[in-house]
Amino acid sequence: MAYQLYRNTTLGNTLQETLDELIVYGQISPTLAMRVLTQYDKCINNALANRVRARVQFKAGKLTTYRFCDNVWTLMLSDVEFKEVHELVRVEKVKIVACDAKGGASNKEGPKEKE
Repeated sequence: MAYQLYRNTTLGNTLQETLDELIVYGQISPTLAMRVLTQYDKCINNALANRVRARVQFKAGKLTTYRFCDNVWTLMLSDVEFKEVHELVRVEKVKIVACDAKGGASNKEGPKEKE
């Protein structure tokens, strides 16, 4: 099963709106729309796992809150710096949602800190 996190992106929202419109006009069935969304989930997860090679480093000023629920970590960071090769970007707040890439057992110990 693929994660459905990417349905909340601009691309995912646009796809869902388009499918909803096609359903309203009777051009596709709700079952077909769900099959399309399921295929989108699989493809976007696969593409991000296998095709994206860019690496970004970040340094957080402060971890303000964190939560672990249903094998998903949610981290709220403040005063964060992102660095990619020659570019540096500073932002006030960042929300990170992290899932187990393998979809296997959960890590109940929490995220590991670098020493």
